[in-house]
Amino acid sequence: MFDRTIVLKIDGMTCGNCAQHVTDELEALEHVDNVVVTLDAKGTSTVTAYVSAPVEDDALREAIEEAGDYTLLAIERDF
Repeated sequence: MFDRTIVLKIDGMTCGNCAQHVTDELEALEHVDNVVVTLDAKGTSTVTAYVSAPVEDDALREAIEEAGDYTLLAIERDF
């Protein structure tokens, strides 16, 4: 069950492969149950992570860095 969401604003994602790399890295984190990417190839993409418990900002940043050459602009939480 998804109790919480974390919304990430990311620059540099330009295609479906980028979205898949980010999804794979985030879903590998503990407590991340599902990831939905709204890709904007010419601007800032939105990534929503559905989580069952809090996930640290540093873990999110590291996952984005591992995924590729993307810039994490913002982290927004609903909790």
